[in-house]
Amino acid sequence: MRVTREAAPSGGSAERASRDFLIYCHGFCLALDGHHRGEDRALFPAIEKAHPHLVPVLRALEQDHSMIGNLLSGLQDAVDRTASAAELDRHLGGLAAIMENHFRYEERQLLTVLDDLELHDAVRDVLGPL
Repeated sequence: MRVTREAAPSGGSAERASRDFLIYCHGFCLALDGHHRGEDRALFPAIEKAHPHLVPVLRALEQDHSMIGNLLSGLQDAVDRTASAAELDRHLGGLAAIMENHFRYEERQLLTVLDDLELHDAVRDVLGPL
């Protein structure tokens, strides 16, 4: 998954583009938070049980989840107080950078493990609403 920042759709007003962006962003942020909660609650304990040598990787990913959660809160606070476009862009840039690194690290460390992992929980419980 990639986070991208795109220009406002052509032909639409700036107000509509802002509203559409905020709706998209809010939904994405909720889904991302739910995804990380699912990983922390169900997926990572299953991986830890099957592959105890990956505990340091899992803790690092959980730290990332916490940091991303804090960044999402900061973004929400900026939106709530109607921050400037420049400030919102800084929030989004920081979030995008952390998420890109997080996903690359997660894929490098866990992709082969996930192929063979047996889970008994529902996919939505493990991976959240993504």
